[in-house]
This record gives sequence, structure tokens and C-alpha cells, in this order.
Amino acid sequence: PEMALPLWKNLLQTTKERILQQRRLSLYNGAHGYEEELIKKKLQQFTGGSISLSKEDNGIGILTLNNPKLMNAFTGTMMVELQERITELENWKDGRGLIIYGAGNTFCSGSDLNAVKEISNSQDGMNMCMFMQNTLTRLMRLPLISVALVQGKAFGGGAELTTACDFRLMTPGSEIRFVHKHMGLVPGWGGAARLVRIVGSGAALQLLSGAARVDPEKALRLGFSEQTLSSSDEAKALEEAQAWLSQYTEGPVSVIRAVKKVVTAGRELPLEDALRTEKDIFGTVWGGPANLQALVRRPKHK
Repeated sequence: PEMALPLWKNLLQTTKERILQQRRLSLYNGAHGYEEELIKKKLQQFTGGSISLSKEDNGIGILTLNNPKLMNAFTGTMMVELQERITELENWKDGRGLIIYGAGNTFCSGSDLNAVKEISNSQDGMNMCMFMQNTLTRLMRLPLISVALVQGKAFGGGAELTTACDFRLMTPGSEIRFVHKHMGLVPGWGGAARLVRIVGSGAALQLLSGAARVDPEKALRLGFSEQTLSSSDEAKALEEAQAWLSQYTEGPVSVIRAVKKVVTAGRELPLEDALRTEKDIFGTVWGGPANLQALVRRPKHK
């Protein structure tokens, strides 16, 4: 029995950590008046489209928004599917990178208005908002380096989705537009808060209050996009995006994921907490296989 005690304590500890981890990943729970099961039931009434995920051997995942007849607008079931795919990515231990793109040569036109009209009461709207914020926050915190491949149009919620990725690549002729003002709204999926962190408050204010069209040139100028790809052909653009991303995802999985984790901590936490987190993550790679191999392979001072 004495032997069993430390094991039991260990198990309790890891379970507790796992629960805390999940809670940390999500912004809202019952304490915020958030009723996840209820909103999921509601969302599942609005069907159509799908979200698929393929996990490549090179550790890059490809998440595809697939509802081309509505320019890949999010139906209710797609919102729920997005959450399921993010959970799958959280559990993908060999993942290093992620590309998000839309089928049929366009990115995403936001939410499907049929669903929005049906859940127009304020409580449902708030619950949908909390549901999507939870999901996109978990996307942003994945230990994968993520890129939104923007072809065609990224409007409204689609524009917000691009801000949940680490990087944005645009194809010639594509545009990102926060059209919320024209819908009598502000972003509700966390897009405004994230946009401010990407382009600064002045530019964010202009993009939101002007519902301004952001073409590839303007996106580069604002530091919103990393690069304009050479092709707007779907297959070629995807190839280019993979090549662009692979320069950041090459190397030992443990190290790539650790890099993303320290950057996430630095962005989100107060300085002292970020430093402590960095120390903990450093501890997981110091003396690890990649570190030891590097020491043997290349002396620093030549």
C-alpha cells in the first residue's frame, strides 16, 4: 500500500494539471454564464459544409473550410466541427505547423446568416460568441506554427479567423475585410483584440471603423501579412504556403513546439510569469536529444 500512495498522488496531480490546462485553454465556463452544451445543440440545427483536417507526415496539418456555395461561411455544424478539429490538433503530439485555407479558391465569408438570423436573441448570440472565442483562443495557443492562406475573400468572421493564426499569406487579388460595421456589429470572435496586437490600435481602429478593404499590398504595409504568394491557383498556392511554412517548422518537433510555447507565453502573460514559463520550457529541452546532438555536432566557437 505504501508503494501505491505516491502513484496515486502522481495520478491525482497529473489529472489536476490536465483539468487546469483545459481550463486555461478556454476563456469561458459556467461561471461566466456560458452554457456550452446548450449552444452546441442550437448550433447543430444549422447544418451544411464541413471542416476537414489532414495531418501530413512532415508535421504540418492542413485545415480546410469547406462550404464553397456560401463562400465557406460558417454554419452551426462547422463551428462545432472546428472545435472538434482543434481538440484533435491539441492531441497531435507530432504536429509542428498548421495551414488554414478555404475550399474553392476563397477563404471564408464569416458566419452563415441563416444561422445568425435564427439565434438573434442576445443570450444565444453571447453564447455563440463565447463558443467561438474559446475555440479560436485554443487555436492561437496550439504549440504549432500556424498560417492562414488567404485566397479570394476573408470577410467578417473569416477576417477574424485569420487573426487567430500566427501568420497570414495572401494570394494576388485576395482581400481581408472586417465588414462588421456594415452588419451593425463589432467582431465577436476575438478578432478586434487580436487585430490590435498584430497591427497596433491605430490601424485596427481604421480597419474596423472604415470596414476597409485590405488587399495584399496594404496587408504587407500594415505588417498584417507576411508575403504575397505568386499564384492564386489553389493547388499551387497551397504548395507555396507549405514551402514558406516549412522554413519555420524544420528541425526537432520538441524544439519547434517549445519555441511556439515560449512566444505564446511572452505574448499573453505578465513578464514575470512569462519568464518562469520560459524557464520551465527551457528545462524540457535542455539536455534533450536535440540539444545533446547539437553539442556533439557543432562547437560554437570556430
